[in-house]
Amino acid sequence: MFGALARRLFGSANDRLVKSLRKTVDKINALEPSLAGLTDEALRAKTDEFKERLAKGETLDDLLVEAFAVVREAAKRTLGQRHFDVQLIGGMVLHQGGIAEMRTGEGKTLVATLATYLNALEGKGVHVVTVNDYLARRDAGWMGQIYQFLGMSVGVIVPGLDDDQRRAAYAADITYGTNNEFGFDYLRDNMRHSLDAMVQRGHHFAIVDEVDSILIDEARTPLIISGPTDDSSELYRAVDKLIRQLEPDDWEKDEKQRSVSLTEKGQEHIQALLGEAGLLKSPDLYDIENISLVHHVQQALRAHKVFSRDVDYIVKDQKVVIIDEFTGRMMEGRRYSDGLHQALEAKEGVPIQAENQTLASITFQNYFRLYDKLAGMTGTAATEAAEFAEIYRLNVVEIPTHRPMIRKDEDDEVYRTAREKNAAIVAEIEAAHAKGQPVLVGTVSIEKSEQLSEILKAKGIPHQVLNARYHEQEAYIIAQAGKIGAVTIATNMAGRGTDIQLGGNAEMRIAQELPPEERRGPKAEAIRAEVEALREKVRELGGLYIIGTERHESRRIDNQLRGRSGRQGDPGRSKFFLSLEDDLMRRFGSERMDGMLQRLGLKEGEAIIHPWINKALEKAQQKVEAYNFEIRKQLLKFDDVMNDQRKVVYEQRRELMEAEDVSDTVRDMRCQVIEDLVAKYIPEKAYPEQWDVEHLHAEVKRYLNLDLPIAEWAREEGIADQEIRERLIKASDELAQRKVEEYGEPLMRMAEKSLLLQILDHLWKEHLLHLDHLRQGIHLRGYAQRDPLNEYKREAFDLFSAMLSNLRQTVTQVLSHLEVRMQQPEPEPAPAALAPPPRPRPIQMAAASPAAGTTALAGADILEANPSDPAIWSRTPRNAPCPCGSGKKYKQCHGRIA
Repeated sequence: MFGALARRLFGSANDRLVKSLRKTVDKINALEPSLAGLTDEALRAKTDEFKERLAKGETLDDLLVEAFAVVREAAKRTLGQRHFDVQLIGGMVLHQGGIAEMRTGEGKTLVATLATYLNALEGKGVHVVTVNDYLARRDAGWMGQIYQFLGMSVGVIVPGLDDDQRRAAYAADITYGTNNEFGFDYLRDNMRHSLDAMVQRGHHFAIVDEVDSILIDEARTPLIISGPTDDSSELYRAVDKLIRQLEPDDWEKDEKQRSVSLTEKGQEHIQALLGEAGLLKSPDLYDIENISLVHHVQQALRAHKVFSRDVDYIVKDQKVVIIDEFTGRMMEGRRYSDGLHQALEAKEGVPIQAENQTLASITFQNYFRLYDKLAGMTGTAATEAAEFAEIYRLNVVEIPTHRPMIRKDEDDEVYRTAREKNAAIVAEIEAAHAKGQPVLVGTVSIEKSEQLSEILKAKGIPHQVLNARYHEQEAYIIAQAGKIGAVTIATNMAGRGTDIQLGGNAEMRIAQELPPEERRGPKAEAIRAEVEALREKVRELGGLYIIGTERHESRRIDNQLRGRSGRQGDPGRSKFFLSLEDDLMRRFGSERMDGMLQRLGLKEGEAIIHPWINKALEKAQQKVEAYNFEIRKQLLKFDDVMNDQRKVVYEQRRELMEAEDVSDTVRDMRCQVIEDLVAKYIPEKAYPEQWDVEHLHAEVKRYLNLDLPIAEWAREEGIADQEIRERLIKASDELAQRKVEEYGEPLMRMAEKSLLLQILDHLWKEHLLHLDHLRQGIHLRGYAQRDPLNEYKREAFDLFSAMLSNLRQTVTQVLSHLEVRMQQPEPEPAPAALAPPPRPRPIQMAAASPAAGTTALAGADILEANPSDPAIWSRTPRNAPCPCGSGKKYKQCHGRIA
């Protein structure tokens, strides 16, 4: 009570912050007249002036007022749009590394240009992250006019670009792209074998559009680059057939947890079915030999009982395509992991693609925490402010609207059954359509949008459907959803990126209806005048009417739907229709409420309407949001363990690629292997009689390729472990030096670097697989009263230590056994006078007796350049000596890029 009173007297912390930023807005406004008098060239010259001032020691904060004023003036001249005062406040929040919560239609895309331009002046690159490729292309072209006018370069990252195009886009001052593209490029860069092949140039500053959708909704699913493993598609099909034979009481489903498990009866039934099919390797399903089979059964059960077609996924072109539960879009190229996607493919009878093994992965949380500074903007972030603060250290600032909000948000109507609810929705749509008021109907799944579409078709009501099946036309459908009499059914409205303008979108109509040469003439003006007249008519009808057919488990998704109406001070109306059969209501005990309503005599078609119901639903949504937050937080805690290791490996890789010579690293590894061998077989303070000389000799021969008289050394008077260690190091150094003298230093240095990177990548891939397996079963430690997270941290550290030890041993072993062979070709018949000098075959490196599992790494062709054939010099690694014999590196000689 006292808090509410204090807020009324002094304003909230948000209000005070916004008020303090208005002083800066006044300073920006004061510069507007003087900048308006500058020529285009003089305004463009401001960019160079700002860069010079930064070089002399001024900060971005010192330049903010002038830079924002310059961007506003450039926007007026290029786009014909002037930043409102509240947009300037939003730009300041972004520059400070916060989240600007701005209502739909307040011009977030334009707001981003202010902070983007200011931070791009440092020359380190700014990434603007969008939720789909269409918006990345659109915004780069649209807002790019401002940046290019001011002398800055703009790049865009979309699927289908090659590495050179990506590198050029990242080299631009400002780069637009999707979260997936940025994340996957980061992972791919850390699988390259030279710095020249990398495409990204660092993580300086990112502005994330629809920040709640990307950093919260998608944070539960990590980005994974994977490679194929053994094919087991027949087993998926066989298990799928058996799952279909289960009875309803063979399994039990937990809707809150979205999980399913076999009952005791179900376990016996599936075991009998597997036995009859000859799939069991031992009589008991839960024997260790059948552990893989149990996994297949569990995933097939989930595919059938938890995942629904046209809700969680669709089948398109003989493929199972995941549907983003928050935006309703298809997620092309994304697959469920751990065999679930294969189980869905078996369920739907489409070709089963091979299972994959993780080669690299990262969560969006950890990817975006790589940036030195992060900012975001959205229409709905306040409900998740605590999560943004805890996970990303981002403060949410609510930016006031340019014009007062006059939309009318009505109380929900709750019906007993989905049939009654649908009848009420259709009646409401009919009434609004009859008077010409545009209607936007929000559904939670494709299945439900198509059910409603069928009912409207039967009633003869013309309408548009926007879901994952028709997302190609989404920008046009959304832009025209405010026309008189328009009825649009949409599956979730997160991150559509296109405003619904009352009366329709004039610019979209001009682009659709007129050829390019007529888009500035009288026909275009006629369309604009017609749309303006229609806009006034729609305002008189009450604006856009939003109808929600169900409450989503997240309040933000409901608010995003509501936020489509009432933009820029327009009138509007919104109402949600619910039934006790809806998912959210069913999860929170609708059976008891149904019984109570029947006892109270609620008639067919009657609804309950009361503000208390809205509050109860909001509390239910808060519970689900809190539960999902805990899932994401737990995911992050586990991923942080891997992230610490990922950073070490990626930093080590980068140092190796940057180094001209890794011989010191290789020698340190070799010395550490010798230390470990001596410590293992010659224990500290042990007598020579207690030394395990035989095994030490065998291991030295295995790892160092040295046949040394260790047994004789052990019989020498007064010898100790330290002297043995020194002799082994000396002998291994001499062997390494002999190889350098025999094959040449440039070739050996290149071989060391190449093999070191290959072996590191191979072992890191195996390590990720081990961590995946460890994580799947670690929760069982809870039954032994142990904290699964602490157990995971401890065992993951042990596995990482083992991986580093394995790396040292494998690198030492492969390089010690390495041989370089020059293979001469068969002599070719030719006249003696004209016979060319014999052409050497590619130089190959191979281990004489390599370690198990490293043959593929050691036997690779490392160098294929031939001094006598300039046509194939391009295959030379860029840091290797040029084959022409100049003594320079290839990249500085014949490999030089003009």
